[in-house]
Amino acid sequence: MTTDPQHFLPAIVDNFEAGIFVLDKNMQVVLWNNYMASRSGKSAPEVLGKNLFDAFPDLPKIWLEKKLRSVLVLKNFAFTSWEQRPWLFPFSHNRPITGGVDYMQQNCVFMPLKNTDTNEIEHICVTLFDVTDVAIYQRQLTEALEKLEISSITDGLTQVYNRRYLQQRLASEFARVQRSPQPLTMLMFDLDHFKKINDTYGHVGGDEVLKTVASRVKSLIRAHDVFGRYGGEEFTLILPDTDQAGAMTLAERIRLAIQAEPVMFGETPIKVSTSIGLCSVNGQFNNHEAWLQAADEALYEAKHNGRNQVRVYGLPSSGAAAP
Repeated sequence: MTTDPQHFLPAIVDNFEAGIFVLDKNMQVVLWNNYMASRSGKSAPEVLGKNLFDAFPDLPKIWLEKKLRSVLVLKNFAFTSWEQRPWLFPFSHNRPITGGVDYMQQNCVFMPLKNTDTNEIEHICVTLFDVTDVAIYQRQLTEALEKLEISSITDGLTQVYNRRYLQQRLASEFARVQRSPQPLTMLMFDLDHFKKINDTYGHVGGDEVLKTVASRVKSLIRAHDVFGRYGGEEFTLILPDTDQAGAMTLAERIRLAIQAEPVMFGETPIKVSTSIGLCSVNGQFNNHEAWLQAADEALYEAKHNGRNQVRVYGLPSSGAAAP
């Protein structure tokens, strides 16, 4: 005896572990499987024959109707993923709340259905898949990669950029102003007598000084300035769109902010000051290494001439040591 395969379709559709519903050209529901009924809280008798958007007024009507009409007109399948639109129906999920998603994440397939008598597309079948686990794992992976990227360019102690990233940005910023001349200035500075701080208070005390200094500088700079720890007690600050005069003003503010208050190491105050070298890109450098070397020479001059001061590369004097 031969059994008609069509006989099994209703049972298959109703027990399929995905949402399946069918709409006609007027957006009326003509099929609503058990999956959709149990997740939406509306049984098939409550939904069949009704306009989908009347039955579910919270659906994104403009977007969804446009998607459905395109399937009817183009007579082609369409697909949406949770990454484009996290959900179509706000169904609950049974994953831990630590997953970071409020509703079931869904992929949807829109399939045109042809009337075999007229050979015309008269219905659309929508299949809705629960991809919450995939979405949670993907988000966790993305967050982990973002944290890894941040850690790869960040100094672990001071939480500012590390030397590797600074070197990359020095090269890219220098190349940028060669293509389109704009003001660009670098500050290089290190903490005066830092070895004595380490010797007196230990490396834990020295670390506290470095973290506090980095925090004070970060509070004074713009979001697009590039500030990092070049090595040891030495820091570098790249200032896009900043000329020599503007950089000098900022350098003085930084110098004064660092020396304004001692760094507290427990109950012990540690006095800190800094020497700063300043160098603007002005056409005389062939590459970013030469620019970096010039800023380093200005820093050396500041330290050689008494420390706790700012010196500009190429100028005989650019500020005196603070009293």
